[in-house]
Amino acid sequence: MVVLITTVLYPSPTFQTYNTNAQVPDSAGTATAYLCGVKANEGTLGVSAGVTRDRCNTTKGQEVTSILRWAKEAGKAVGIVTTTRVTHATPSAAYAHSANRDWYSDAEMPPDALEGGCKDIARQLVENIPEIEVILGGGRKYMYPKNFSDAEYPHEEKHRGTRLDGRNLVQAWQEAKPRGKVAEYVWHRRGLLALNLSRTDFLLGLFEPGDMVYELDRNNETDPSLSEMVSVAIRILQKNPRGFFLLVEGGRIDHGHHEGKAKQALHEAVELDRAIGLATRLTSTQDTLSVVTADHSHVFTFGGYTPRGNPIFGLAPMQSDVDRKPFTSILYGNGPGYKIVAGERENVSAVDFAHADYQAQSAVPLRQETHGGEDVAVFARGPMAHLLHGVHEQNYIPHAMAYAACIGSNRGHCNAATRPATPLLLPSFSLLLLLLC
Repeated sequence: MVVLITTVLYPSPTFQTYNTNAQVPDSAGTATAYLCGVKANEGTLGVSAGVTRDRCNTTKGQEVTSILRWAKEAGKAVGIVTTTRVTHATPSAAYAHSANRDWYSDAEMPPDALEGGCKDIARQLVENIPEIEVILGGGRKYMYPKNFSDAEYPHEEKHRGTRLDGRNLVQAWQEAKPRGKVAEYVWHRRGLLALNLSRTDFLLGLFEPGDMVYELDRNNETDPSLSEMVSVAIRILQKNPRGFFLLVEGGRIDHGHHEGKAKQALHEAVELDRAIGLATRLTSTQDTLSVVTADHSHVFTFGGYTPRGNPIFGLAPMQSDVDRKPFTSILYGNGPGYKIVAGERENVSAVDFAHADYQAQSAVPLRQETHGGEDVAVFARGPMAHLLHGVHEQNYIPHAMAYAACIGSNRGHCNAATRPATPLLLPSFSLLLLLLC
C-alpha cells in the first residue's frame, strides 16, 4: 500500500507594498493605498497614479477619497492618532490630496503650486473634512503664522510658526465647528488628561511643533504616550451610536529605523503594542473590526546565532571571520551606522552599543536608512476578519474594511431583507486601523 501525504500551506496574511512607480515604496504612496484603495506614485497623497510628484497641475481630477471620509459620510465618528506630525504622510492621506507629501504648510510649497491653486496639507486638514472628531499628534508649527511663538518653546526660533498666509489654523479649526458643539484644543499632556470627555465633541491635540518625541525620551509631564492618546480618542468616538473609524499610527518606528537607531524604533513598537492592547480592551470583537499592519518594511535584520537570553541590543556570540571583530545582533542593510575607523570596520565592543541613540552598523553608507520592499504582515480580529487573508495588494485593505462596515460605494450586500442575520448590519459597527509606520 502506498500512502501519499500532502501538506497544504496557507500563507500568513500579507500585503504587497510597492508603489505604482517604485519597487520599494514610500509612506505617502502606501498610505494612499491602504486608506484610499488605489495604488499611487511615491511621494503623492490622496491622488491616483495620474499625478506626478511636485506637479500641482497634474492633481485636478485625480483626487481619491479615503475610508475615513467614507465612514464620516456614513454617520460614524472618525479620528486620527499619530506620533508624527498630523500632516505627515500616513495621517494626511486620510484627508488631503497633494502632489507632494512634504507640503506641510504653504512655506514648503513652490510658487507654481501656490499659483496653481494647490493647498498645503495643514490647510486641507482644517478645510477638507472639517468634522473629524479627534486629531492627536504633533505638528503645531504648520498651523500658525510665520514666526508665531510656540507655547511650549517660546524662545526657540526653529519651533515657531511657518505659515506664509498669516492664518491661525487652530483658531480656524475651532471656528468651523457647528454652533453648540464643544471643540477643545490642547497642546499639553495635562490638558489632554483633564478633559471632560463626555462633554467634548471635537478634539485637536498638537503636542510638539514637529513630530512627537521618541517614547524613550518623552517628557511624561508634557507629552502623552500613544496609549494615552488612543484611550482618549476611543472614549470620545465611542459616544457615536453609529460607531467609528480610528486611524492609529506608531509613526516614529519608521523614523527610528531611518536614523539607524534600532533601540528607539523597537521601543516605539513596544508602545504601539501597548496601544493595541488597550484598544482591544476598550472595544469588543462583537462590533469592532481591528486591523494591524505596516505600510512597508525596513532593511533591518536580527541575526548572528544569538542564544536565548542574549540582550537583543547586545553583541552576537561570534566574530566576523574576515576582520575578527564583533558585531551586534541587530544590523541594517544600509544607513548612517556605516563607520570606517583607520581604514577598518569599527570595533563595536569599544562603543556604547546599548545607548538609546546608538546607530547600528550598516552595510552601505547612507544619510538615512531606506525602506524594504518585501510584503508586510496583517493581523485582524472582529467581525469579517476572515476577509483579510492570503496575499493581497495593499490597496485591498480599505475595501475589505468598508465591505465589513457597509460604508463606501459598495453596499449591495447590506440589504437587511436579504441578509437579516448578518453582522454587517450592526448599528454601531466600528473600525480600527493600527499601523507600524
